[in-house]
Amino acid sequence: MAVTEQKTGTMAVVAIVAAVVSFVFTFTGHPFWGVISAIISIPVGIIGVMMAASPRVGGGAMSIAAIVIGVIAIGIAVLGVIGVIVF
Repeated sequence: MAVTEQKTGTMAVVAIVAAVVSFVFTFTGHPFWGVISAIISIPVGIIGVMMAASPRVGGGAMSIAAIVIGVIAIGIAVLGVIGVIVF
C-alpha cells in the first residue's frame, strides 16, 4: 500500500484568510467589507471541512477554526457597521 502525502486544502486556507481579512477591514474603518469577508469565510470553511473528509486533503481543523473566527468576525463587523451609522 502506497502512502500518499496529505496536502492542506485550498478552501481551508482561503477560509482562514477571509476570516482574518474581515478583522483587518473592520479595524481599519471598513466594517461593511468586514461583514462581506466574514460571510465569505463561513461557506468556504464548510466546503473545506467537506473536502478534508478525503484522506488526501487536510485542513479540517483550520476550516473549523475559520468558521468560528468568521462567526465572531461577523458580530464584530456588524457592531462596527452600527458604530459607523450612529457616530
